[in-house]
Amino acid sequence: MTLETDPLDLAIFGGKTGGGGGRRRSSFAYGEDRQDAPSGDGAGAGPAPAHHPARAHLHTVPAGSPPAVESVTPIRPAGMDRAAVAAELVDWTLVGVYRAEVARRLADRRGDTNWTAEEQEQEGWAVIRQILDEDDGEKLATSAQTRSLAEREALGTAVFDSVFRLGRLQPLVDDPRIENILIPRFDRVWVEWSDGTMHKMPPVADSDEELAAWLEFLAGRAENPRSFTQSQPSLHMTLPGGQRLAAARDTAWTSVMIRRHRVREVTLDQLVAWGGTSPTVASLLSAAVKARLSIVVSGGQGDGKTTFLRALCAEIDPLDVIGTFETEYELFLHELPEDRHAVVYAWEVRGGSSEESASGRAAGSRQTAEQIFDSFRFRLDRAILGEVRGAEVWLMIKLMESGAGSMSTTHAASAQQAIDKLISNAMEAGALPQVAAWKLAQTVHLVVQLACEVVRDPDDPSKARKHRYVAEIAEVVPGESEAGYATNVIFRRRAGECAVAAMPPDRLMERLTAHGFDVDAFTAEVQANRQQPRGL
Repeated sequence: MTLETDPLDLAIFGGKTGGGGGRRRSSFAYGEDRQDAPSGDGAGAGPAPAHHPARAHLHTVPAGSPPAVESVTPIRPAGMDRAAVAAELVDWTLVGVYRAEVARRLADRRGDTNWTAEEQEQEGWAVIRQILDEDDGEKLATSAQTRSLAEREALGTAVFDSVFRLGRLQPLVDDPRIENILIPRFDRVWVEWSDGTMHKMPPVADSDEELAAWLEFLAGRAENPRSFTQSQPSLHMTLPGGQRLAAARDTAWTSVMIRRHRVREVTLDQLVAWGGTSPTVASLLSAAVKARLSIVVSGGQGDGKTTFLRALCAEIDPLDVIGTFETEYELFLHELPEDRHAVVYAWEVRGGSSEESASGRAAGSRQTAEQIFDSFRFRLDRAILGEVRGAEVWLMIKLMESGAGSMSTTHAASAQQAIDKLISNAMEAGALPQVAAWKLAQTVHLVVQLACEVVRDPDDPSKARKHRYVAEIAEVVPGESEAGYATNVIFRRRAGECAVAAMPPDRLMERLTAHGFDVDAFTAEVQANRQQPRGL
């Protein structure tokens, strides 16, 4: 990607993130002297104060000057807790000053040259090194002292992250141990590691106003821009590295939650190897996907629904044409290798700009319903609606009625409650409960219920791991009762363990068998578990 316009008018993102996936990013903005840039943190910061002592020895570099250092890369030792190092060694006011100076010098150096994303970052590091050299020289001349290597690298990395990445959030997003980043307020930051343990981290801003302004800047400069203002206080977006960010301004403080997708390319066989399900369950689900049955994956927050849906999608024929519909990208099927999914059309809701169209909506806004309507011209073999949280249940039904072997996820505590919740969603959209139940019974074939437990080491309670597993699989069938549907539990819950075979599917056995379901193994498991006590 090249820089075609003045750098000050470009979006903040540039290049590829380190260790966070390969989502395409737009070019970056330097941001100094912008009216819409937040103040304070170096990430997206406004102009540095002219009287700041760090400005005294920052000299102007003429346009077109060669880089001070060629092919410069940061020093980030393996295992270094960058967030803790930054909190101890980095002066964030100074980061803001240097960020503005880096922006100015990069604009001068660029001239009429078009840079690739990688060249942008190389030039950025060259300028950062140049500024740090100047600062060290000034300190040495005036006080016979200079920064340590650790201080220098921490400061340089913080400036780089503020220009090209996510500022103070970047060390958390980069940490492979972290699964969830929870920020109920700017100075109260907790992270959940993949083993389920919680750890307190340094603040990500110096004030609530600074955090809100940074998020507003981040949302507005994203590849798919979103609004985050007092009048639109809810933000949902995919970060450049593929992480999911949710933020709110209508809580007591500006609040943020970031979810890292640790496993993108996954199969049912891998879930079996990891203890997340049994070979018999995997056999049934593989056959169900190949038979183009419609499946709802249900569970609580953090139970692994999206990862499990990816594993189901891995059973789709690689040459099937797939369409995915999400409010924010999370499945990332379109970024997997062609030998996994050759043709994927990935739709993401677009919030539009601040301008209004003739209809009164935000200009450029595109909602899932419109995207699904358009998708019927794309010859899809499979249509997948990433998540059902409300009235979009009717969109899920619409896709399932198309006969494309559709799949979706939803939040619920059991397979039965998943159907009940979907009916409630339909009722909130104005449907009669009987109509909603009948529609769901006609379109949904299976509900896969997931669960998650934190298992601690009995010898060392500080050590733990998360165990995500299939707790239940239910077949949904039309019912003659008042409810309008019935569920047939094929695999039943056993507390703390993967679901075990309980009862053959009622109306699906022939279709499943025709697509490779191991009936003999299933029958043997039913017999073996028949005398076992039923779990909760």
